[in-house]
Amino acid sequence: MKAFDLSGRKALVTGAARGIGAAIAQALAAAGASVVIADVMEDNGRETAQALSATGAKADFVRLDVTDEASWVAAVEATVKSLGGFDLLVNNAGVEITALVVDIEAADLRRMLDVNVVGTALGMKHAFRAMRPGGAAGKGGSIVNISSVAATIAFPGIPGYSASKSAVDRLTRVGAMEAGKLGYGVRVNCIFPGLVPTVMGQKLAADVVAAGLFPSIEEAIGAVIAQTPLGRLGEVQDMADAVVFLSSDAARFVTGVGLPVDGGMGM
Repeated sequence: MKAFDLSGRKALVTGAARGIGAAIAQALAAAGASVVIADVMEDNGRETAQALSATGAKADFVRLDVTDEASWVAAVEATVKSLGGFDLLVNNAGVEITALVVDIEAADLRRMLDVNVVGTALGMKHAFRAMRPGGAAGKGGSIVNISSVAATIAFPGIPGYSASKSAVDRLTRVGAMEAGKLGYGVRVNCIFPGLVPTVMGQKLAADVVAAGLFPSIEEAIGAVIAQTPLGRLGEVQDMADAVVFLSSDAARFVTGVGLPVDGGMGM
């Protein structure tokens, strides 16, 4: 469908070495976009970029620590130089550290806030600066932030993660309002993924069992599925397809939206 064609678009995807981020990068490339894989996992990130290049897509890798301002400056500069522009950002990088409220460690909470909130905010900051009129790219664009169904429901064992992903939702909406009011030409949206059996998702299932919330991993996963009207876990492609939609002209009149991609779990 022409509205989903991303030919000529230039994307930077954070946390794209594996999991949901890698699937998003692959989907953007399949839709015609050029993609820079950004991650702290250099070996995996380069492998993902090389795999995309092998399909005929234009792809590159840049090391990016999303919590570090200078790292963002360098990553955006590298993206513009490598791809000849920059008009799509997907803020996917994130961490989850399971703990009951009674067991929260301040250092773990700060780590999640630093990556999930500060990292997303810095990404928006530097994307705005590059994409707005007069910026290094200067042609507007789209930002898609990855929040979580955890921002919309009370799921035990992940209070810090839930709080951080709720903040991503608010950042998205305020950013969308500012970008519109200031004439940046940048749309800003987010998605709320349901549980996906990636490395992070599998670890979460094991962690909530260890915290005494469920007797087994199977029962933990079963509880999520039972709470999901569509009756299954999410898949990385579900999330990737939603990001392609929000990045495309099919969503040209969509900004400030949080799109649930959770099988109805968060309704």
